[in-house]
Amino acid sequence: MEPKVAVIGATGAVGDVFLRVAAERKFPMSELRLLATARSAGKQLTYAGRKIAVEETTEAAVAGADLVFCSATSEASRRWGPVVRAARHVMIDDGSAYRMEPNVPLVIPEVNGDDLDWHEGIVSIPNCTTTPLAMALHAMRRVAPLRRVVAATYQAVSGTGAAAVEELRSQLRAFGAGAEIPAPGVYPHQIALNVIPHVDSFEEDGFTKEEAKMRNETRKILHEPELRFAATCVRVPTMVGHAEAVHVEFEREAPLDALREALRAQPGLELMDDPARNLYPTPLNTADDDRAFVGRLRVDPSVDHGVVFWCVSDNLRKGAATNAIQIAEELIRRGKL
Repeated sequence: MEPKVAVIGATGAVGDVFLRVAAERKFPMSELRLLATARSAGKQLTYAGRKIAVEETTEAAVAGADLVFCSATSEASRRWGPVVRAARHVMIDDGSAYRMEPNVPLVIPEVNGDDLDWHEGIVSIPNCTTTPLAMALHAMRRVAPLRRVVAATYQAVSGTGAAAVEELRSQLRAFGAGAEIPAPGVYPHQIALNVIPHVDSFEEDGFTKEEAKMRNETRKILHEPELRFAATCVRVPTMVGHAEAVHVEFEREAPLDALREALRAQPGLELMDDPARNLYPTPLNTADDDRAFVGRLRVDPSVDHGVVFWCVSDNLRKGAATNAIQIAEELIRRGKL
């Protein structure tokens, strides 16, 4: 039987991509409810060529769905997760509210799909920077055990939301016109023509919450709770696509040829690595693609058994909407919906 589906946060950036991806993948559903705040109720959205009116998110609308996709605030996730669980249905949550809860699987289907077998009604998807990194590390650890990971991210403004996208656009328009650039509102500094080493709020240890998310989520997904990990997360003036420069140390020798073979064999990941032809992933040449991409794989001469690589993925697709739909597909395949 095809599930009744509700999408909380349907009018947001991820909600828009969710509808496109679900249509592309012909995700099975007997009913689709598009939910948002009362302010957005009545708005018309398009799914598979037909118009659907947005409804206000209510307990009746949420509890009546077999499968709920939530891409809203953490407050919304906390509010509606227990409702879905009490109805003995499933919520797939795009936010950070439940990711580190011990009874909530944090899932990338190509990496740890087996964790869906023990869900209790809520499943989380990882942060959009964690997903491509965890996929690459999962492939590489088949060659040799991981010892230490250091990452620097280059994150598009769409990861912050629609207001951040408009802020960058307005600043770029002003710059192009030779006008005064508007003062920042979403970010603490101008984002156009700039990079900001500040994603989410700072914690007492000097790392940001985003950097802590990457560390903690990677450890949970890979089932490696002691993995040594550090990240620096940076917002850059691109619209879509998060990129990362990653240094990995292994416990023993990890030849590049073996790593390349493992990366090519990893489902959902594409090796794009031919520097002689200027071929490597960028936010532009990987946009609107459901895969994660790895390039510029090379030996790190500063440590034993070390490599460096570059990875990129579309943060609204594999980093959010696509991964959520893949989790739902895997739940159906396993009979866990």
